[in-house]
Amino acid sequence: MTAVLASGKLVAVLQAARTDRSGAGFITTPASHLDLDHHGIPGDRHHGAVRRAGPREPWLPRGTALRNDRQLSALCPDELAEIAAGLGITALLPEWIGGNLLIGGLPGFSRIAPGSRLAIGGTWGGKGRFDGGAVLRVEAYNAPCRLSGRAVAVANGQPDLEFAFVKAAARLRGLVLSVDLPGRIAPGDAVVVLKPMQG
Repeated sequence: MTAVLASGKLVAVLQAARTDRSGAGFITTPASHLDLDHHGIPGDRHHGAVRRAGPREPWLPRGTALRNDRQLSALCPDELAEIAAGLGITALLPEWIGGNLLIGGLPGFSRIAPGSRLAIGGTWGGKGRFDGGAVLRVEAYNAPCRLSGRAVAVANGQPDLEFAFVKAAARLRGLVLSVDLPGRIAPGDAVVVLKPMQG
């Protein structure tokens, strides 16, 4: 029997163009749907089977090839509103911080355990066989960084938000995901959270 932890809804999907390492293209743009493959979103800057080690892996030389556990970034509307309130701004748009998925209806979204699956689409509701679009694996909590803070600062014309964002977004920054089962997903799709497999 499948262990369903919670269910919510896909509010929006977004993608960023693949760009050079300058940081241009970090901002995402809304899309009508995403066609995911095993490497993420084709054409997105985070698409691929591997990624390069950076400041999140200080124990490795920069540029070391790693399995890409950051194919997609998922955010929650309630958590974005909480961050915005902490920053004293009207709203925090997911595209400013490179979000790919905006998922509503899941309290404690950023605390969903690594190894959980997000089964997106279909009418199965966590019972029987999955009949939806894609299944994504929760890899980790996405800790806030200055790159995101800089994008928020630029969008609001307030340079002080670059550092303030890192503090305000602590424990609210969302999740990074990889693709288990590729397929098409779109706003309005159901999202069922499945607990991590246990041996």
